[in-house]
Amino acid sequence: MVQRRGRRDPGPTRFEQWGGQPFFDALVERFYSGVATDPVLRPLYPDDLTESKAHLALFLGQYWGGPPDYQAARGHPRLRMRHAPFVIGRAQADAWLAHMLAAVDGSGLGEPDRTELLDYLVMAAGSLVNARG
Repeated sequence: MVQRRGRRDPGPTRFEQWGGQPFFDALVERFYSGVATDPVLRPLYPDDLTESKAHLALFLGQYWGGPPDYQAARGHPRLRMRHAPFVIGRAQADAWLAHMLAAVDGSGLGEPDRTELLDYLVMAAGSLVNARG
């Protein structure tokens, strides 16, 4: 469960605990360094990865309790709708997860936070599969 500020839980969010937006920016940079050369994933992305990086970093930051910058810039996340034009099979989801696992492992995030983040990423990748393969 994502820890968020609110009436019931005034404690810090994961966003705050993990280092704020710089944590997510660095995570996404590590992730995209793998995507940039991946023969399964690279064709799904535009030539210039700048906007893709910014969108993912803002989305993750917001999801984990940061400011609503993603929503202010792009509206409701609607992840399935935004990814529907792309053929995403099990191969693409597995490749995405492999690069994200490497990015998370490079973050220095300890347990149980590492597992919490990975559990979310596994769920998210699985939810975007829209094709066989």
